[in-house]
Amino acid sequence: MVKKEILFGINPVYEALRAGRRDFFKVFITKEKISKRLERILTLADSLKISVEESNPLYLKSISGTEHHQGVGVQTGPYPFVKVSDMLDSIQGGKSNPFLLLLDNIMDPRNLGALIRTALCVGVNGVIIPKDRSAQPTPTVSKSSAGALEHICLSRVTNMVNTIKMLKKSGLWIAGMDKISTESIFTCDMRGFNAIVIGGEGKGVRPLVKKHCDMLLSIPQIGPLDSLNASAAGAVVMYEAFRQRRLSDR
Repeated sequence: MVKKEILFGINPVYEALRAGRRDFFKVFITKEKISKRLERILTLADSLKISVEESNPLYLKSISGTEHHQGVGVQTGPYPFVKVSDMLDSIQGGKSNPFLLLLDNIMDPRNLGALIRTALCVGVNGVIIPKDRSAQPTPTVSKSSAGALEHICLSRVTNMVNTIKMLKKSGLWIAGMDKISTESIFTCDMRGFNAIVIGGEGKGVRPLVKKHCDMLLSIPQIGPLDSLNASAAGAVVMYEAFRQRRLSDR
Protein backbone atom coordinates (compact mmCIF):
# COMPACT_ATOMS: atom_id res chain seq x y z
CA MET A 1 0.00 0.00 0.00
CA VAL A 2 1.36 3.43 -0.99
CA LYS A 3 2.05 5.72 1.94
CA LYS A 4 0.14 8.98 1.53
CA GLU A 5 0.47 12.40 3.16
CA ILE A 6 -1.20 15.78 2.96
CA LEU A 7 0.82 18.77 1.82
CA PHE A 8 -0.81 22.00 2.97
CA GLY A 9 -0.47 25.70 2.28
CA ILE A 10 -0.62 27.64 -0.98
CA ASN A 11 3.09 27.71 -1.80
CA PRO A 12 3.89 24.06 -0.94
CA VAL A 13 0.88 22.74 -2.86
CA TYR A 14 1.55 24.93 -5.90
CA GLU A 15 5.28 24.17 -5.97
CA ALA A 16 4.67 20.43 -5.54
CA LEU A 17 2.30 20.42 -8.51
CA ARG A 18 4.68 22.58 -10.53
CA ALA A 19 7.69 20.36 -9.74
CA GLY A 20 5.73 17.24 -10.66
CA ARG A 21 8.03 14.92 -8.73
CA ARG A 22 5.43 13.26 -6.51
CA ASP A 23 2.42 11.06 -7.13
CA PHE A 24 -0.78 13.11 -6.66
CA PHE A 25 -4.15 11.71 -5.68
CA LYS A 26 -6.47 14.59 -4.80
CA VAL A 27 -6.53 18.32 -4.16
CA PHE A 28 -8.68 19.59 -1.29
CA ILE A 29 -9.92 23.16 -1.29
CA THR A 30 -12.30 24.97 1.05
CA LYS A 31 -15.52 26.54 -0.18
CA GLU A 32 -14.38 30.02 0.76
CA LYS A 33 -13.70 32.72 -1.83
CA ILE A 34 -11.08 31.56 -4.35
CA SER A 35 -8.09 33.87 -4.57
CA LYS A 36 -5.90 34.29 -7.64
CA ARG A 37 -3.20 32.15 -6.02
CA LEU A 38 -5.69 29.36 -5.39
CA GLU A 39 -6.92 29.69 -8.96
CA ARG A 40 -3.37 28.92 -10.13
CA ILE A 41 -3.48 25.69 -8.15
CA LEU A 42 -6.84 24.68 -9.59
CA THR A 43 -5.66 25.42 -13.13
CA LEU A 44 -2.52 23.37 -12.59
CA ALA A 45 -4.45 20.51 -11.00
CA ASP A 46 -6.81 20.47 -13.97
CA SER A 47 -3.92 20.35 -16.44
CA LEU A 48 -2.45 17.40 -14.51
CA LYS A 49 -5.84 15.69 -14.36
CA ILE A 50 -5.89 15.64 -10.55
CA SER A 51 -9.34 15.52 -8.98
CA VAL A 52 -10.40 18.43 -6.76
CA GLU A 53 -12.68 18.03 -3.75
CA GLU A 54 -14.40 20.92 -2.00
CA SER A 55 -14.21 20.59 1.77
CA ASN A 56 -14.75 22.71 4.87
CA PRO A 57 -11.88 24.20 6.88
CA LEU A 58 -12.38 21.81 9.81
CA TYR A 59 -12.05 18.74 7.59
CA LEU A 60 -8.91 20.15 5.98
CA LYS A 61 -7.56 20.83 9.46
CA SER A 62 -8.27 17.25 10.51
CA ILE A 63 -6.50 15.62 7.54
CA SER A 64 -3.54 18.03 7.46
CA GLY A 65 -3.08 18.26 11.22
CA THR A 66 -2.96 22.05 11.22
CA GLU A 67 -5.23 25.07 11.01
CA HIS A 68 -2.58 26.88 8.95
CA HIS A 69 -3.55 25.14 5.71
CA GLN A 70 -4.57 28.39 3.92
CA GLY A 71 -7.60 26.66 2.47
CA VAL A 72 -5.81 24.10 0.34
CA GLY A 73 -4.15 20.71 0.60
CA VAL A 74 -3.07 17.93 -1.71
CA GLN A 75 -2.85 14.20 -1.03
CA THR A 76 0.45 12.88 -2.34
CA GLY A 77 2.77 9.93 -2.25
CA PRO A 78 5.97 9.97 -0.17
CA TYR A 79 8.79 12.44 -0.74
CA PRO A 80 11.02 11.42 -3.71
CA PHE A 81 14.52 11.05 -2.26
CA VAL A 82 17.51 11.00 -4.61
CA LYS A 83 20.40 8.55 -4.16
CA VAL A 84 23.76 10.18 -3.41
CA SER A 85 25.30 8.23 -6.29
CA ASP A 86 22.68 9.61 -8.69
CA MET A 87 23.21 13.09 -7.28
CA LEU A 88 26.95 12.79 -7.93
CA ASP A 89 26.43 11.47 -11.45
CA SER A 90 24.13 14.38 -12.21
CA ILE A 91 26.32 17.18 -10.89
CA GLN A 92 29.60 15.76 -12.18
CA GLY A 93 28.07 15.35 -15.60
CA GLY A 94 27.26 19.03 -15.98
CA LYS A 95 28.71 21.09 -13.12
CA SER A 96 32.32 22.21 -13.12
CA ASN A 97 32.14 23.32 -9.49
CA PRO A 98 29.28 21.49 -7.73
CA PHE A 99 27.83 22.80 -4.48
CA LEU A 100 26.32 20.44 -1.89
CA LEU A 101 24.88 21.00 1.57
CA LEU A 102 25.22 18.36 4.30
CA LEU A 103 23.01 18.78 7.37
CA ASP A 104 24.12 16.98 10.52
CA ASN A 105 21.55 16.66 13.34
CA ILE A 106 19.09 19.35 12.22
CA MET A 107 16.18 18.32 14.44
CA ASP A 108 13.83 21.30 14.05
CA PRO A 109 11.59 20.95 10.95
CA ARG A 110 11.39 24.73 10.61
CA ASN A 111 15.17 25.03 10.52
CA LEU A 112 15.36 22.24 7.94
CA GLY A 113 12.76 23.99 5.80
CA ALA A 114 14.53 27.35 6.05
CA LEU A 115 17.90 25.80 5.15
CA ILE A 116 16.43 24.05 2.12
CA ARG A 117 14.78 27.29 0.99
CA THR A 118 18.11 29.13 1.15
CA ALA A 119 19.90 26.23 -0.54
CA LEU A 120 17.55 26.40 -3.50
CA CYS A 121 17.97 30.19 -3.74
CA VAL A 122 21.77 29.99 -3.95
CA GLY A 123 21.87 27.13 -6.44
CA VAL A 124 22.88 24.25 -4.18
CA ASN A 125 22.90 21.11 -6.33
CA GLY A 126 21.85 18.73 -3.57
CA VAL A 127 21.15 18.44 0.15
CA ILE A 128 22.07 15.40 2.24
CA ILE A 129 20.53 14.52 5.61
CA PRO A 130 20.98 11.49 7.91
CA LYS A 131 18.21 8.95 8.31
CA ASP A 132 18.40 9.16 12.12
CA ARG A 133 18.78 12.16 14.43
CA SER A 134 17.35 14.52 11.85
CA ALA A 135 14.09 16.17 10.89
CA GLN A 136 12.61 14.48 7.83
CA PRO A 137 10.96 16.04 4.72
CA THR A 138 7.45 16.21 6.16
CA PRO A 139 4.62 18.52 5.03
CA THR A 140 5.67 20.89 7.83
CA VAL A 141 9.15 21.13 6.31
CA SER A 142 7.65 21.78 2.88
CA LYS A 143 5.54 24.58 4.40
CA SER A 144 8.55 26.06 6.23
CA SER A 145 10.54 25.99 2.98
CA ALA A 146 7.74 27.84 1.11
CA GLY A 147 7.65 24.88 -1.28
CA ALA A 148 11.41 24.79 -1.98
CA LEU A 149 11.52 21.22 -0.67
CA GLU A 150 9.52 20.14 -3.72
CA HIS A 151 12.30 21.28 -6.08
CA ILE A 152 15.51 20.50 -4.18
CA CYS A 153 17.44 17.27 -4.71
CA LEU A 154 17.43 15.68 -1.26
CA SER A 155 19.23 12.49 -0.26
CA ARG A 156 18.87 10.58 3.01
CA VAL A 157 21.80 8.47 4.19
CA THR A 158 22.36 6.02 7.03
CA ASN A 159 25.92 7.15 7.79
CA MET A 160 27.10 10.72 7.25
CA VAL A 161 30.79 9.89 7.78
CA ASN A 162 30.76 7.20 5.11
CA THR A 163 28.94 9.60 2.79
CA ILE A 164 31.64 12.23 3.31
CA LYS A 165 34.29 9.63 2.54
CA MET A 166 32.49 8.76 -0.68
CA LEU A 167 32.22 12.42 -1.68
CA LYS A 168 35.94 12.93 -1.06
CA LYS A 169 36.81 9.86 -3.12
CA SER A 170 34.79 11.45 -5.92
CA GLY A 171 37.08 14.49 -5.76
CA LEU A 172 34.92 16.83 -3.70
CA TRP A 173 36.30 19.03 -0.93
CA ILE A 174 34.34 19.32 2.31
CA ALA A 175 34.16 22.26 4.73
CA GLY A 176 32.55 21.83 8.14
CA MET A 177 31.19 24.59 10.35
CA ASP A 178 32.71 24.88 13.84
CA LYS A 179 32.19 28.00 15.93
CA ILE A 180 35.59 27.67 17.65
CA SER A 181 37.57 27.45 14.41
CA THR A 182 40.01 30.32 13.80
CA GLU A 183 39.40 30.14 10.04
CA SER A 184 36.67 32.60 9.05
CA ILE A 185 34.32 32.09 6.12
CA PHE A 186 35.10 35.69 5.11
CA THR A 187 38.86 35.13 4.79
CA CYS A 188 38.79 31.59 3.41
CA ASP A 189 38.50 30.96 -0.32
CA MET A 190 35.25 29.00 -0.26
CA ARG A 191 35.26 28.46 -4.01
CA GLY A 192 37.55 25.50 -3.40
CA PHE A 193 34.93 23.63 -1.38
CA ASN A 194 32.15 21.61 -3.00
CA ALA A 195 30.22 20.76 0.16
CA ILE A 196 29.44 22.52 3.42
CA VAL A 197 28.47 20.65 6.59
CA ILE A 198 26.18 22.51 8.98
CA GLY A 199 25.43 21.14 12.43
CA GLY A 200 22.27 21.04 14.45
CA GLU A 201 20.86 23.28 17.12
CA GLY A 202 23.05 23.45 20.21
CA LYS A 203 25.58 20.70 19.55
CA GLY A 204 26.72 21.64 16.05
CA VAL A 205 28.51 19.18 13.79
CA ARG A 206 29.33 15.89 15.52
CA PRO A 207 33.06 15.34 16.36
CA LEU A 208 33.49 12.31 14.08
CA VAL A 209 31.92 14.20 11.17
CA LYS A 210 34.22 17.18 11.82
CA LYS A 211 37.20 14.84 11.79
CA HIS A 212 36.53 13.86 8.19
CA CYS A 213 36.08 17.41 6.86
CA ASP A 214 38.97 18.94 4.90
CA MET A 215 38.66 22.20 6.83
CA LEU A 216 36.63 23.69 9.66
CA LEU A 217 35.27 27.23 9.33
CA SER A 218 33.53 29.68 11.63
CA ILE A 219 31.29 32.73 11.36
CA PRO A 220 32.81 35.73 13.19
CA GLN A 221 30.50 37.40 15.67
CA ILE A 222 30.49 39.79 18.60
CA GLY A 223 28.03 40.27 21.40
CA PRO A 224 26.79 38.24 24.35
CA LEU A 225 25.01 35.44 22.49
CA ASP A 226 26.80 32.14 22.05
CA SER A 227 25.95 31.48 18.40
CA LEU A 228 23.46 31.83 15.56
CA ASN A 229 20.77 29.22 15.13
CA ALA A 230 21.23 26.60 12.43
CA SER A 231 19.11 28.21 9.72
CA ALA A 232 20.62 31.68 10.22
CA ALA A 233 24.17 30.32 10.26
CA GLY A 234 23.45 28.24 7.19
CA ALA A 235 22.11 31.26 5.32
CA VAL A 236 25.23 33.29 6.12
CA VAL A 237 27.58 30.50 5.03
CA MET A 238 25.70 29.60 1.86
CA TYR A 239 25.44 33.20 0.72
CA GLU A 240 29.12 33.85 1.36
CA ALA A 241 29.98 30.81 -0.76
CA PHE A 242 27.47 32.00 -3.37
CA ARG A 243 29.02 35.50 -3.39
CA GLN A 244 32.53 34.15 -3.90
CA ARG A 245 31.41 31.79 -6.65
CA ARG A 246 29.61 34.63 -8.46
CA LEU A 247 32.71 36.82 -8.31
CA SER A 248 34.85 34.05 -9.83
CA ASP A 249 32.39 33.70 -12.72
CA ARG A 250 32.78 37.33 -13.80
